[in-house]
Amino acid sequence: MNSRANQLKAFDRLLTIMDELREQCPWDKKQTMESLRHLTIEETYELGDAILDNDLEEIKKELGDVLLHIVFYSKIGSETKDFDIADVCNSICDKLVNRHPHIYGDVKVDNEEDVKRNWEKLKLKEGKKSVLEGVPKSLPALVKANRIQDKVAGVGFDWEEPNQVWEKVEEELGELQSEVKSNNQDAIESEMGDVLFSLVNYARFLNVNPENALERTNKKFSKRFQYLEQKSKALNRNLKDMTLAEMDKFWEEAKHLPK
Repeated sequence: MNSRANQLKAFDRLLTIMDELREQCPWDKKQTMESLRHLTIEETYELGDAILDNDLEEIKKELGDVLLHIVFYSKIGSETKDFDIADVCNSICDKLVNRHPHIYGDVKVDNEEDVKRNWEKLKLKEGKKSVLEGVPKSLPALVKANRIQDKVAGVGFDWEEPNQVWEKVEEELGELQSEVKSNNQDAIESEMGDVLFSLVNYARFLNVNPENALERTNKKFSKRFQYLEQKSKALNRNLKDMTLAEMDKFWEEAKHLPK
């Protein structure tokens, strides 16, 4: 691995290249924080895909893309004299020191849960009115549900045992079925949301990230369905013309494909 000196040298090289691109490249010169925003979100999802695929070479590349965006925003901030990369680094350093009094102070903790509880308490002391202020509004709903539950658990608003959460899941499923029978579409949507929210909570108690779990199933389903498409094409058959029994035969075959 690279020494600290080489790491700093590499970071300085990136900052220099960013300065040059901002001055000389027509595309880079015209970018704003607003124009970069959707690209940053895209890069973050690409990094997430690489992590789920456990593709370390791709993770390295995608981390570089995300780092470039951080440097890019900081460069724009320096041009408006609002902040630069040093301010960004010092800001997160100050936050980390303040939020880890068990490392940089005299607070004692016994485990990870103590650390999380202290983190949320410190955030409130810093002026935040709610522990939920740190949950981005634009997060996908599944991710947001997980973060909301994690946040409130950090201040003690939580179930004690996994079986209690599962009972809540069963309760919500019963309420959903009741609304399905009444055919009230608005109520069905509301109860479906409650079911999903409670399942996300149950996943948390099982130490399962619901976003990762669902994406794993998305990939598994896609792989099996694409196998089904390949088989139908090999038979010169249109999927629409195949019976469910015929499709199910290939679906079962797909379950035994190497992962």
